[in-house]
Amino acid sequence: MRLTVVGSSGSYPGPDSPASCYLLESDHEGRTWRILLDLGSGALGPLHRYADPLAIDGVFLSHLHADHCLDLCGYHVLRRYHPDGPQPRVPVWGPPGTADRMARAYDLPLDPGMHDDFDFREHGEPVDLGPFRVEAIRVEHPVHAFGLRVTADGVTLGYSGDTAPCQGLEDVAREVDLLLAEASFHTLADNPPGIHLTGADCGETAARQGVKRLLLTHVPPWHDPEQSLREARAAYDGPTSLARAGDVIEL
Repeated sequence: MRLTVVGSSGSYPGPDSPASCYLLESDHEGRTWRILLDLGSGALGPLHRYADPLAIDGVFLSHLHADHCLDLCGYHVLRRYHPDGPQPRVPVWGPPGTADRMARAYDLPLDPGMHDDFDFREHGEPVDLGPFRVEAIRVEHPVHAFGLRVTADGVTLGYSGDTAPCQGLEDVAREVDLLLAEASFHTLADNPPGIHLTGADCGETAARQGVKRLLLTHVPPWHDPEQSLREARAAYDGPTSLARAGDVIEL
């Protein structure tokens, strides 16, 4: 399984990266399968550098804040009006209300909304799609939010989505080969509860759950990502780095 960081900026696109979007690829039955974890603001354009957007097999949205889902609007336009004609529907898994949320975002009537382009499905039981098994786990955030565990080729990636420390995060992280964890907050700040993680939270979770490698993401442009990295490394002695747009990691 191969991870490409399409976008890693927290809360909004930053000067060096679009907002959250992660491409996972795996070869299976004679072809390469591709899924996206989130498609946040600014991510669709750079996605073209790493994969043909028409070759995506499925999209998994962690939650419906704009920095994790809004470029689904542009993706709708690309698939609907492509010169090759309307494209086959792509499955999109997300929280309840995803279809209506995206229709409103593009000022479409709820019926048909984007249903002609996307096969909207709610997170629930684990999903098997080509070589991938994707498990959505509820996490703590001000809106309906999920972390994701993705397994393929005998390895597992855990993606925190946006979350505060919670049991769901522990379940996402348990013994994964790579934990992709948001580090939106700094420890020394006066952080509101129930929203995001600090670098220290990420490191402590990785240490408790036997994570093999930690990759910090979703650091807002107003924060120093090196501070998040220092916090994580102080709590976890495994390999730890910052996710940067364009990074490619073989698992």
